Amino acid sequence: MSAVPTAVPATVLDQAAARLLDAAASGTPCPPVRDLIGTDDLGAAYGVQQRIAAARLATGTTVAGRKIGLTSLAVQQQMGVDTPDFGILFADMAYADGATVPAGVLLQPRVEAEVAFVLGDDLAEGDLALSQVAGAIDYAVAALEICDSRIAGWDISFGDTVADNASAGLYVLGTERRTLAEVTPRDVEMRMTVTGPGATADSVGTGAASLGDPLVAVQWLATQAREYGEPLRAGQVVLSGALGPMVACAPGATAHATITGLGEVSVNFAEVSA
Repeated sequence: MSAVPTAVPATVLDQAAARLLDAAASGTPCPPVRDLIGTDDLGAAYGVQQRIAAARLATGTTVAGRKIGLTSLAVQQQMGVDTPDFGILFADMAYADGATVPAGVLLQPRVEAEVAFVLGDDLAEGDLALSQVAGAIDYAVAALEICDSRIAGWDISFGDTVADNASAGLYVLGTERRTLAEVTPRDVEMRMTVTGPGATADSVGTGAASLGDPLVAVQWLATQAREYGEPLRAGQVVLSGALGPMVACAPGATAHATITGLGEVSVNFAEVSA
């Protein structure tokens, strides 16, 4: 991935990446990295993300796709930014529909429901018009993104979350595949229920919650990915952004989402052994 200009020294980026990697390895959340890289230095934040990605790839996993974050206007305003961010999906992040995530895999999981797309063609050339982006999509599925933060208490700025691979954790894809001839992503309606310990109100939303249209979110990502030197490729998964509020998931909880036109998807969180 191409480097983005930043005045932060490479050694400091290394320190920030090491802090986040140590938190993931130890299972103990760390302090924010904004003391090292600032709150909104895009080059520094993605520089840290790239270092973490290199470390992950060195373990033998592969890139499965990308995730888009901060697609909601309300969340952008909360974070004090006016742009989404993106992170990398690795193959070892994928769980099957209905699977159980073992205890200890995640530090501070929060789940959100999204429309996911699987690409049938690369998005590396051309003007990346919305029609080209739509034409490159093989199918859409209902998805759960299980976000996680290596930073204690989710005390994150824009720079912190970008550096921390956009707070990516795991993801789950539903089993009902639909082409764009069969479903209009911006018109879908979502309801997600999280049951079990600490259950809260359902999360609800629509496709329009993601930059007005999940396809617009994918277009944004395709442009950014190409500019960063790693275009989206055929076969990759794209998580296009939350359709409703993110919900914390305690051990023993189950998250279940229904997205109109795309069916259902669920995941369980194992209880902690006594």
